[in-house]
Amino acid sequence: MKTLREAACGERVTVIRLEGEGALRRRIMDMGLTKGAVVYVRKVAPLGDPVEITIRGYELSIRREDAERVLVD
Repeated sequence: MKTLREAACGERVTVIRLEGEGALRRRIMDMGLTKGAVVYVRKVAPLGDPVEITIRGYELSIRREDAERVLVD
């Protein structure tokens, strides 16, 4: 397993698990990043923050700290 942050540009991955708890975990889930969701990594900024993804038919930019809490396969 790896984190969403480690996924390469152009890669399609599936969310396996979310790390964290409380409000942080809830915020990530509210963005659509839930177990089993398929994520396409569109772009990664030059310094690695943010990561632009496509999930559930919409585009989303996610911070590096949040992307590190999403385990994917």
